[in-house]
Amino acid sequence: MIAPTVSTGVDAPVGAAPPPAIELVDVHAAYRDREVLRGVTLSIDPGERVALVGPNGAGKSTILRVVAGTLVPGAGTVRLAGDPIVGLERREIARRLAVVPQLAALPFAARVEDVVALGRLPHEDAFRGPSEADRAAVDRAIERVGLGPLRRRDARELSLGERQLVLIALAVAQAAPAMLLDEPTVHLDLRHRVEAMALLEDLNARDGTTVLAVLHDLHLAARFFPRIVLLDDGRMVADGPPADVLAAGRLRSVFGVDPAMAGLAIG
Repeated sequence: MIAPTVSTGVDAPVGAAPPPAIELVDVHAAYRDREVLRGVTLSIDPGERVALVGPNGAGKSTILRVVAGTLVPGAGTVRLAGDPIVGLERREIARRLAVVPQLAALPFAARVEDVVALGRLPHEDAFRGPSEADRAAVDRAIERVGLGPLRRRDARELSLGERQLVLIALAVAQAAPAMLLDEPTVHLDLRHRVEAMALLEDLNARDGTTVLAVLHDLHLAARFFPRIVLLDDGRMVADGPPADVLAAGRLRSVFGVDPAMAGLAIG
């Protein structure tokens, strides 16, 4: 069976810079009558590592949803590798983009290795099922995330933090060129938070994976992400290196607290 040709973005002259891995242009989005994103324009190049930060309700997770195609914006354009997401099938989106939610419910018993194997579905032959390459990708992802001792456990019996690592391993097995993560460290203890961030750093540096992550922990964002986008009330208010974006005056204005008193001093 001949595999279909997969588009990698808009055609460009030889030697030209590739299109942005992720691009939003004047995007507005709402839940029913409540507008959540108000004209967001954001461009992320292939191989960048970017953190989205801001108060609750600022629109961080909504950006991930419109990029993943699970929320259709009311206005504006979203592109993956140069192609408007509205023209891409779900399977093609999954080949370009892996998504790690805060925590997904597991409605049935499944071993860790079987959950991680779901990441290979966008690549599997519909008639032949998983190949040796798919199984090898699952094995590598499990070992890379450090889940080897848990691979045959029922994922529903794991702690919240362990289940979060399973979802990260699933995304690693998916081997998409870009990865979205919504609060990937929220259920992890301190050691696993640092290890998860180091893994993202390694995926970005060694594999060239574009990483876009929502984080509440500003210290982790400043330590592991060279570019930070700060949102407030559905708008981007700053975009740049941590020292600039997380300046004390800006944190005071956006979060409404004294950064020093709250332990938020960055730098």
